Amino acid sequence: MSELKFPNGFLWGTATAAHQIEGNNTNNQWWEWEHNKDYSTGMDKVMGKKRKWPLEPSGIACDSYNRYEEDFDLCVEMNNNAVRFSVEWSRLEPTEGVYNQDEFDHYKKVIEAARSRGLKVYLTLHHFTNPVWFERMGAFANAKAHVYFSRFAKKCADQFGDSVDAYLTINEPQVYTMQSYLTGEWPPQKINPIYSIIVQLNLLYCHRKAFDAIKSVNKNLKVGLVKHIVWYESFSPWYKIWDHILVKVLYWLNCDMYLWPIKNKLDLIGLNHYFTSRFKDLKSDNANDLVSDLGWWLYAPGLENILIHLRKYNVPIYVTENGLADKDDINRKWFLKEMLTACHNAISKGVDLKGYFYWSLLDNYEWHQGYWPRFGIINIDRENDLKRIPQPSAKYYAEIAKNNSVV
Repeated sequence: MSELKFPNGFLWGTATAAHQIEGNNTNNQWWEWEHNKDYSTGMDKVMGKKRKWPLEPSGIACDSYNRYEEDFDLCVEMNNNAVRFSVEWSRLEPTEGVYNQDEFDHYKKVIEAARSRGLKVYLTLHHFTNPVWFERMGAFANAKAHVYFSRFAKKCADQFGDSVDAYLTINEPQVYTMQSYLTGEWPPQKINPIYSIIVQLNLLYCHRKAFDAIKSVNKNLKVGLVKHIVWYESFSPWYKIWDHILVKVLYWLNCDMYLWPIKNKLDLIGLNHYFTSRFKDLKSDNANDLVSDLGWWLYAPGLENILIHLRKYNVPIYVTENGLADKDDINRKWFLKEMLTACHNAISKGVDLKGYFYWSLLDNYEWHQGYWPRFGIINIDRENDLKRIPQPSAKYYAEIAKNNSVV
């Protein structure tokens, strides 16, 4: 295979989220939910009935609240020039309308630590966690959610300004909605289709208002949304029209239904992509020739197809998450090569792809699944003071970033 050179200035990075790596985020709805469970019996202490999730509490996570400089040094060792991470809303606004300046100062230090190492900063404002006070108001089911969230977004823009290269308002709004209000695997564990529609619409509005709020501080600040998009395709012959209709409808629901209404409120699109879902006779029929530890089918053409589809929005695109659970680091090198080849193919077809952030920098708290899924290109030894141990694939990624190319 010949060398695939990426455009000059292409961003190579990794992504993380505050609750998954910082540790001791004691004032958000996830921490409260984690600790409302008796893990010896599986009983919910509030509801008085058994529940499966989460498998374990987050606790100290990776202690990145204190060890962020060590983490950024690892990014530098991989020759990265960008990093994506999130701030924890519940730290910055622990009580409704009351901000904690010490915590803003902490995140300013985190941002400066990244920038001083030559890392561009892509900052997520909401990555699944809500302050407890906001959750008790109904969170994004509350008709006034946009008031609280846009106010918070403006405060972040006031405090961080142009030290941030791009503000990413909300991470994966439809995943948050589905897990919290359809499958009931995440707090508040409400299985209610009506609520799910309300929350999706409110999240759209929250992004629009947050976009305006950030721009009111400085119109030159870059603002985007991070959207998880699954590629859907049919494995049926052309005459089984129902399968072809199904995958088009599913893809529209997962992509354009959400992005089209906010297309004039996007300076960039953040794409999170993990898997393709193939259908035959109205049933999932993935090849599963190669899967992650979570059983997700590893299929790079899906990423290329999505990138080409997003070209019509005429804004820069960043792959803000793409990775796999791979405890023994067996498939990660292959995965990086295949996915980045797909990215290069999309660029060659006119897609304005500006950067790639592997998920994740560190093995972290994988939400309701706890710590067993290992997405990190850096292993965390939880039995040895959270020691950071680069996986063999980290060396491969470092070569890619250094040479700005894939071989």
